[in-house]
Amino acid sequence: MTTLQRKTAFYEQLLLGKKAFKSSNFKTSFYHFENAHILGQKNVYRHTLSHFWMLLLGIKSKNHKEIAGQFFRIMASIFFTLIWVPKGNTGGSNISPLKPIPIRKELQKYF
Repeated sequence: MTTLQRKTAFYEQLLLGKKAFKSSNFKTSFYHFENAHILGQKNVYRHTLSHFWMLLLGIKSKNHKEIAGQFFRIMASIFFTLIWVPKGNTGGSNISPLKPIPIRKELQKYF
């Protein structure tokens, strides 16, 4: 897959996440934001954008752990994306920000 196809898939996942977010379907929304994170984590803007939406989800769902974790991850995405990212990491505060994870089956075609 090309970088353009990965970028397109990133925005598709982000859109699906936003739609679920607007209807307060937080579990589905978070899943799509995680997918967007995996697809966008090698690009500073897209990586940071995925964390921003996870932060908004944490705020809306009143998940204090997610809020705190995403503040940290937003800063890290700005400063470290071009240096190193843990491949396949889903980006949520429920996972170590340093832990590589096998890429989800539905996303493997983009890598």
